Amino acid sequence: MLSIIKNTGYEVISAGILSAFFAQVLKFIIFTIQSKKINFKIFTTTGGMPSSHSAGVMAVSTAVGILEGFSSVMFAVAIGYSLVTMYDATGVRRAAGKTAACLNRMMDDFYNHDVQAIGGKLKELLGHTPLEVIMGAIFGVVFAYCYHNYFLG
Repeated sequence: MLSIIKNTGYEVISAGILSAFFAQVLKFIIFTIQSKKINFKIFTTTGGMPSSHSAGVMAVSTAVGILEGFSSVMFAVAIGYSLVTMYDATGVRRAAGKTAACLNRMMDDFYNHDVQAIGGKLKELLGHTPLEVIMGAIFGVVFAYCYHNYFLG
């Protein structure tokens, strides 16, 4: 039944969405094993291992490469988009997360541990380490390849 989307744009977009979703599931499993507690908020948060953004964009790029060719203009555009997204995850968003952590500590001290007086803490887990991004990218490539060759038939 799903073979009707094989070799179409639907394969590309579904590979990206499903790869990001399964990366979030994997992130939940890793968090649960490491912390020995269940936190369903992991499904809706950014940051952590592996990067679901990296998994999604690399699955899209890989699917485009499989369908259009790895020397095509479409693949070049897709991989460029992926690289910008992954750079942003390790650069700008990670720096913003570190800044938020610093500001939270300062406000905690300044307001004598009554952070709610200023509206609550800033979100700290925004970006990824390079390893989290690389693992997400590898997951996305492997997922797109397996999705095309095995799941879709």
